[in-house]
Amino acid sequence: MKTILLLVISNCFMTYAWYGHLRHTNTPLVWAILTSWAVALFEYIFQVPANRLGYGEFTVTQLKIIQEIITLIVFTVFAMLYLNEHWRWNYLFSFLCLLGAVFFAFRS
Repeated sequence: MKTILLLVISNCFMTYAWYGHLRHTNTPLVWAILTSWAVALFEYIFQVPANRLGYGEFTVTQLKIIQEIITLIVFTVFAMLYLNEHWRWNYLFSFLCLLGAVFFAFRS
């Protein structure tokens, strides 16, 4: 459970670092890059321990799939709340396909 929590926190920082600047397109690009790098440091502070703790409990592939699912959930919430994106019906079907990937990755 610690792994999942750390991955969620890490992905919150990652999503903001990668996409937060899109709300402020009048800001100079160099400032957006430097700010993103500063925020990304916190992503790594949580991501590296998450992978260290999770490795052994999960395979590397399972860790990556968990991280991707968390990334998409965090990103979707971020895009809707912070960037004012609207939900589309086809997102549901893409998420269902990802659940299929999770199912097959965790089969013994």
